[in-house]
Amino acid sequence: MKKLLSLLLLSLFVTACATTGDQDKADADATAQKLYQKGKKELDRKNYELAIEQFEKLEAAYPFGEYAQKAQLDIAYAHYKMHEPEAAIAAADQFIRLNPLHENVDYAYYIKGLANATRYDGFFDKFIPKDLGDLDPNPLKQAFLDFKLLVRRFPDSRYAEDAKQRMVYLRNALARHEYNVADFYWRRGAYVAVINRCTDLMRDYDGAEIMPETIALMARAYRKLGLEEEYADAVKLFEANFPQRKALLEEDRRLFSKW
Repeated sequence: MKKLLSLLLLSLFVTACATTGDQDKADADATAQKLYQKGKKELDRKNYELAIEQFEKLEAAYPFGEYAQKAQLDIAYAHYKMHEPEAAIAAADQFIRLNPLHENVDYAYYIKGLANATRYDGFFDKFIPKDLGDLDPNPLKQAFLDFKLLVRRFPDSRYAEDAKQRMVYLRNALARHEYNVADFYWRRGAYVAVINRCTDLMRDYDGAEIMPETIALMARAYRKLGLEEEYADAVKLFEANFPQRKALLEEDRRLFSKW
């Protein structure tokens, strides 16, 4: 009888603990949800600093669970909107590291790409237009790789199509950077360097918008070096691929006649 009573009391104790544990978890989830909703409200109001503050409180108090995961992604987004690319990338990387199989991990890659692609964006851009081709290409290259990784790993992602379009834009910007470098060498009479740069551009960015200008510039360099056969090949390549841009090549030929 005593043994049966002991078992009954133990069962009641375990049930009570389980009930208390379930209640504690429910209370924690409710509090985490309230903190997240506060942060989300500030995010929707574009009060990004206040949003980050609320999300970080949530992460500190309740580091596990769905609301902490949502907060991590929203922190990355808020930093991106505040033009803080390093912080945005760090937050996105943390989410990817901690939640590699999460259903929204594609969004983390997308934020990384956006942060790198818009690294040069800022308040003064509306007053001083910039050509991405004149800037350090490394962040743009990284952005291209971020978007490429997103498209390859998550082809059905809601962000995949936009990522593809951004890749086209970035590819043209990177090609223009290479062209600007080749043009820099041209203006300094370094014609071999011009040819090498144009050759690399044609290999790495085939189909880029700047390709007609690239082939024309390479042709100029060949002509300057007296390489008539290579010049003729460049002209044939231009005429075969860009017959609609013939005026550009004719302009170069007029220039050649003056040299």
